[in-house]
Amino acid sequence: MDYLKITEEYIISKGITPEAETKGLLVYSQDIKNGDCCLPCFKLSKAMRMSPVMIADKLRGGMTDLPAHIERVESVNGYLNFYFDRKAMAAQVLSGVLARGERFAPHASNGKTVCIDYSSINIAKPFHIGHLSSTVIGGSLHRIYRYLGYNAIGINHLGDWGTQFGKLLTAYFKWGKGEQTMDSLLELYVRFHKEAELDDSLNDEARMWFKKIEEKDERATAAYEEFKRITLEEVTKVYDRLGIKFDSYNGEAFFNDKMQPVVDELKEKNLLQPSDGAMIVPLDEYGMTPCLILRSDGASLYATRDLACAFYRKNTYNFDKNLYVVAYQQNLHFKQVFKVLELMGHEWAKDCVHVPFGMVSIEGGGSLSTRSGNVVKLVDVINTAVEKTRAIISEKNPDLENADETAEAIGVGAVVFGALSNSRIKDIVFSFDKALNFDGETGPYLQYTHARCCSVLSKAQPTGEIDCGELIDDDTFTLIRMLNSYEDTVAVAAERYEPSILTRYLIDLAQAFNKFYIGHRIISDDVNAQNARLYLTQAVRNTLKNGMELILLKTPTKM
Repeated sequence: MDYLKITEEYIISKGITPEAETKGLLVYSQDIKNGDCCLPCFKLSKAMRMSPVMIADKLRGGMTDLPAHIERVESVNGYLNFYFDRKAMAAQVLSGVLARGERFAPHASNGKTVCIDYSSINIAKPFHIGHLSSTVIGGSLHRIYRYLGYNAIGINHLGDWGTQFGKLLTAYFKWGKGEQTMDSLLELYVRFHKEAELDDSLNDEARMWFKKIEEKDERATAAYEEFKRITLEEVTKVYDRLGIKFDSYNGEAFFNDKMQPVVDELKEKNLLQPSDGAMIVPLDEYGMTPCLILRSDGASLYATRDLACAFYRKNTYNFDKNLYVVAYQQNLHFKQVFKVLELMGHEWAKDCVHVPFGMVSIEGGGSLSTRSGNVVKLVDVINTAVEKTRAIISEKNPDLENADETAEAIGVGAVVFGALSNSRIKDIVFSFDKALNFDGETGPYLQYTHARCCSVLSKAQPTGEIDCGELIDDDTFTLIRMLNSYEDTVAVAAERYEPSILTRYLIDLAQAFNKFYIGHRIISDDVNAQNARLYLTQAVRNTLKNGMELILLKTPTKM
């Protein structure tokens, strides 16, 4: 039940405050001792020409017919504080959560489609730590939207085109020996750049080989396709460990034959202008540099491909939202592309959204460069996290069953949570020590709390009726309130394209449960109290489990 909404509707029904100014003011109280929700009356002063204290007092005086969920109302220093009927709310919330079972079913389809472009790895280049944020933010949003009833289309827009492939082919045919791997391809790419510094003719050779790819030369195409196979085979292993799935791997090369209609439409609508031999869409009146569509040699660019890509996705999926989970360095690029779509007269341009994020580096990792070979491969980060977790388990719980499987779940979860725990726009410096802290605000802490709930429930199972009178003290009722806000939290995370909103909620829920666990004996001689607290533990366990799965974390039952 949306207690905030029905309380707001009750306040507005009194007709004492202006509806427009009252909507959105009601908030949940930070300190439960000051009520469950409150209306700060300060923003109403100007419209009502009264002090906040007088407004709160007047509202309180008019509330003689409280709805069933409100126990009492108090006016305190310009705040109107509402105290809910704790017993009734506990009964309603617990029955709702428990009725959904251990795995919450996704919402019924809302008939809407969201395309989510994420990860977008480069062919023949390492899957490195810099890809982490795009991969897990997009992967989490994919799960969140599916849970909310959307037809979510996960798209890996592969970086599979460009002159770098001519460079790689040059190196491959000059120095490549035997069967290639991702590591050997990286070595060849690095060697090309070192050799090209001494011999510039290698760059001419690289352009020649890329032209052969464009012309579908048999030898060039065979090697190029082999590079793609090796890359996808390697990265799929990492995706499987992260729990990441895609519905499409259509990358840049896929749009080679789909750009001309876009160029033709831009010409028809008089949006293209020549500039030093190139063709541009001028955007200076919108505060942006021109969007370059064709180079002076007639070659297409990223913007041309992304325009063709947007049209393809609209025609193929008829999306309601088209999200691009791409680093903030591409802010201008996407603003230009979306503005060009708008100038072309396509109303759905407003449904294209850039979801930017900050950079990820690793503590002590230095600057990263594929050309120099200085990359921190994501698989190495994951393996290190798993190895460190396995060592912790050996020290603290050497007899743990399925220790290797548990170490994998915790280690991978630590890496994922490290990228999802803060606002996505923030830069992240990944630290193994911080990420693997079982007491901090980390993935292992969430997994430990889930395992703690499972441990309690393995000792006793709740049965029969719930005596909700046992669940009305402050610490316990804090949990009840938090359980009630799970669905709203998931919806807000989707609305803001921000999985960290859900990670923050889950940490708060875990901390609240652990405070409850320490302060209340769950397994006890008091049958009524034990049964009620077991039901509450089960509801917390189920909510943690479902929320953690939406942020790509596995939920071990023992740790």
